[in-house]
Amino acid sequence: MSAEFLDTNVILYLLDDGPKANRAEALLLRAPRISVQVLNEALVNCRRKAGMDWDEAGAFLSGIEELCQVEDLTPRTHAVGRALAERYRLSVYDSMIAAAALLAGCTVLHSEDMQSGLLIEGQLRITNPFL
Repeated sequence: MSAEFLDTNVILYLLDDGPKANRAEALLLRAPRISVQVLNEALVNCRRKAGMDWDEAGAFLSGIEELCQVEDLTPRTHAVGRALAERYRLSVYDSMIAAAALLAGCTVLHSEDMQSGLLIEGQLRITNPFL
């Protein structure tokens, strides 16, 4: 079981060239966890920002799914996420990703957008992998 979880922004750097793409690829090769929400957010960005058609986006995300363990979103994930949003002043979307990571037993959540260094519930540390 991987103790690492990736936020959507890390996945999206795989679509770029340069050092952030290289770092994202290195993290992906460590078999991290992601949530269905990460896949959903990545799909939106693949279609809108990257201009991919459905087949291209599907192929990209299928490759991600092969390398990661994907955590489901459940009513419990939602309840924990709601509490985290209030307690840590996270956006709803970020708190749902953090909740999925916590419930999966992860200790590290790699995110460029969340507050690097934040410790959630004494278990999950947010880290910016690009610093």
